[in-house]
Amino acid sequence: MVITRATEYAVRTVIYLAQQPKNDIVLKKDICRTQEVTPAFLTKILQPLIKAGIVSSQRGVGGGFLLARDPNEITMLDILQAEEGRLKLNHCLIDTDICHRDAYCSAHEVWRETQHEMSQVLNRYSIADLVNREKTKLEFLKIQTP
Repeated sequence: MVITRATEYAVRTVIYLAQQPKNDIVLKKDICRTQEVTPAFLTKILQPLIKAGIVSSQRGVGGGFLLARDPNEITMLDILQAEEGRLKLNHCLIDTDICHRDAYCSAHEVWRETQHEMSQVLNRYSIADLVNREKTKLEFLKIQTP
């Protein structure tokens, strides 16, 4: 399973918005420039995040984007599900009518456990956690670079 490019950019964009001062509106062109994404692709990325209540948009002069929720309340799972829908490792975990073997299939148990564990890990990491990790890593790199 590979996440889509849109989801990767969505995570990066939400992290970037979380790094800005609280309630600061960020211009679309600044997001595009810093995240190296085209305006059209950014619009595609942001629509599901807005619909999910993760990002807010402000129209008009001085308009742009900002986080709709506190970074501590936004998880990686929230972003993944906003962009890609419910986490699904295999079709049989979503629709029980797809496979008649669910009752005895040993692989089904593994798919279910893996999906559950993956959801838990993604839900464990907030955007605030990722912002702090990135800050720590950048500070470490500054110390290591002469």
